[in-house]
Amino acid sequence: MNRLQRTSHHLSVCAANFRRLKKLLNNFDESAYDFVLDADELMACFKILDQQRHTLLLETKQLTANKILNFKFRIQIFLDAKLAEVVSFQNEQPVPFFVVKPKSQSLDEKFQQNQMLTEWLELIFLRGMVSSTLLP
Repeated sequence: MNRLQRTSHHLSVCAANFRRLKKLLNNFDESAYDFVLDADELMACFKILDQQRHTLLLETKQLTANKILNFKFRIQIFLDAKLAEVVSFQNEQPVPFFVVKPKSQSLDEKFQQNQMLTEWLELIFLRGMVSSTLLP
């Protein structure tokens, strides 16, 4: 896949993730959201850390009693461009494209992180229920 195709694919993934997040988080009206994903108390938590006129910084976590299954994303949401891009996973940021990649990160680290976000959001849509704390 050439660079133009990779960029186009990346933008389409980010646009689709924006639509998923906007639908899931009710157009970003609240500052925090919690979803129960199953009877084992697997939780998906979303919190808006910073809100500007054109962007949001969102922190998302998966929490469960089994700590090895916990993870955290930080997502930059561009409201005007309608894009949502992972900026860090487990507090580790992907290396920018113009820097030589260290051996500790794969060449498609950014793509993998955004793809994982896609799959996790789909899981929430399939199995998620609003936490009782959000119900009236």
